[in-house]
Amino acid sequence: MERWVGRVALVTGASVGIGAAITRALVKHGMKVVGCARNVQQIEAIKNELKSEKGQLIPVKCDLTKEEEILSMFGRIQDELGGVDVCINNAGLAHNSPLLSGSTADWRNMLDVNVLALCICTKEAFQQMQKNKVDDGHIFLINSMSGHRVIRNPGGHFYSATKYAVSGLLEGIRNELTQLETHIRVTAISPGMVKTEFEIRRTKSKEEGEKIYAEYKSVSPGLVATEFQQRMHKSEEKGKAICSHFKCLEADDLADAVLYALSAPPHVQIHDILLRPTEQMS
Repeated sequence: MERWVGRVALVTGASVGIGAAITRALVKHGMKVVGCARNVQQIEAIKNELKSEKGQLIPVKCDLTKEEEILSMFGRIQDELGGVDVCINNAGLAHNSPLLSGSTADWRNMLDVNVLALCICTKEAFQQMQKNKVDDGHIFLINSMSGHRVIRNPGGHFYSATKYAVSGLLEGIRNELTQLETHIRVTAISPGMVKTEFEIRRTKSKEEGEKIYAEYKSVSPGLVATEFQQRMHKSEEKGKAICSHFKCLEADDLADAVLYALSAPPHVQIHDILLRPTEQMS
């Protein structure tokens, strides 16, 4: 990680869970990290926590469903920090919204954050790297095992569709980078169950959470059980119940995967990392 000391990384969704863990890891390794989220107060708290580390955290308030706010953020990164070297598209969300009975507003929200914001941030990061003659930059897509198979729980089907889109975008970005003869790398990381807040935000009852979790263990969820699980189920109790049946991945495991890919020699692209808890069956 020595070659990344002092260089600039953007982490979206940096306030909690996986994004917060990645942010902490990069700052501890000496990077200047722009952490963005709608709840910038939580990032400010992380900044205070990391003030003795060798890197730096710059909190930025940004609603990723608004393109003008994304563009403004990248403008600030260019003006104040000289441009981005690493872009980590971590922000993502899910609603319990089945294909045959779900809310169009929920579907649109998932598309806006999980797909469109990722594409806009990736495009802006790449163009900024090109402008600044950064030929060794790195773009990350935090995907999901739900981008590799469809679970049986109807509430997760549209979410899974957005993550399949990310799997397709990964290949498209790699192809375009290769065609442009750049050495900028792209890596996706696809976790199974990760202990954060995601499921608590998605559903509303402990009983449903227990049922979903039993299915996930045997079917392969690909949903992230960090704060992400809490958000998806809209219930802290349910999100915690989902993560109580076996040892889930921790957010730090995802941060370690990011460090592994960043640390690879420049001629090595770690293309797609699939992570599952040992007890997750598929």
